[in-house]
Amino acid sequence: MTAPATHSDQRTLVLGATGRHGRTGARIVERLLGHGHQMRVMARADGHAAEELREQGVDVVIGDLLDRRTLRAAVDGMDAVYFAYPVAPGIVPAAANLASVLREAALAPHLVVMSMAAAAAESPSGLGRAQYVAEELFAWAGLKPTVLRVAALFYENILLLHGPSIRAAGGFANSFGAGRVPWISGRDAADLAVAALVDPNRFADHPITYTPGAELLNHADIASVISAEIGSRVHYTHIPQQQWQAELAGAAGPVINPDMAQHISTIGAMLANPSAALPVTPDRHRLAKLIGHEPMPFTEFVGRHRNEFQYP
Repeated sequence: MTAPATHSDQRTLVLGATGRHGRTGARIVERLLGHGHQMRVMARADGHAAEELREQGVDVVIGDLLDRRTLRAAVDGMDAVYFAYPVAPGIVPAAANLASVLREAALAPHLVVMSMAAAAAESPSGLGRAQYVAEELFAWAGLKPTVLRVAALFYENILLLHGPSIRAAGGFANSFGAGRVPWISGRDAADLAVAALVDPNRFADHPITYTPGAELLNHADIASVISAEIGSRVHYTHIPQQQWQAELAGAAGPVINPDMAQHISTIGAMLANPSAALPVTPDRHRLAKLIGHEPMPFTEFVGRHRNEFQYP
């Protein structure tokens, strides 16, 4: 496939470069450096991750999307901005702060927003409704965002949500039941954003784009793939939404939080319904055309993380 053209003079700000889940921000920075972009990231703390970015030649600004006072230095002089927010509360004030600062500075960068298929005004997911409002704020501000509603869950969710249970007891449970779920790797989701940032016209005809996942798998399929890779049986159990939400909320920590628990357990219950309709079905060929390489299959992801699924 033909690689997109390099824009060595483009100045790009990545918000979320030090995020842990899927490491999409870090992948975007790495890829855009390869395309010759002048990179800036905003980090909440000046720690090890920030220092590693500086060593790659990245300009690091310390700030917080929830503190408007810190944003002007981050956006100043940028041609493009990548906006991603954790699966956590706060995206609406974060988007309002960013939109407000860009308007005040009379800046209109190419804005790429990492979104989710659950983003909708009437979504049963609280975070889905908040994501929708955040995107509306950017549009109302006249920023003409390119919104990538990735119509798939990250493979990394399996490790985040179920890794501890698999390692401890060789099994996991959730509210997805036998529902077939669209999946994508964090790497390939990041490369969708790279495609939009490198080529601003890529999604110009569809400013809100439901991008496809790589494959459909139910959680019994996932258990079978992990079992085959580690050589030990992993079992899957379907439990009610309320039970799984309560279990996740009880295990809340730096990444898993009560709002995420409500979001993912609700999505699980929706997709457990045999009549559930997907906004876009997985399409490996279309996804490959968008990201410029073959998407990662789940089997490869499990192989890369084999030790993190191993149990006694």
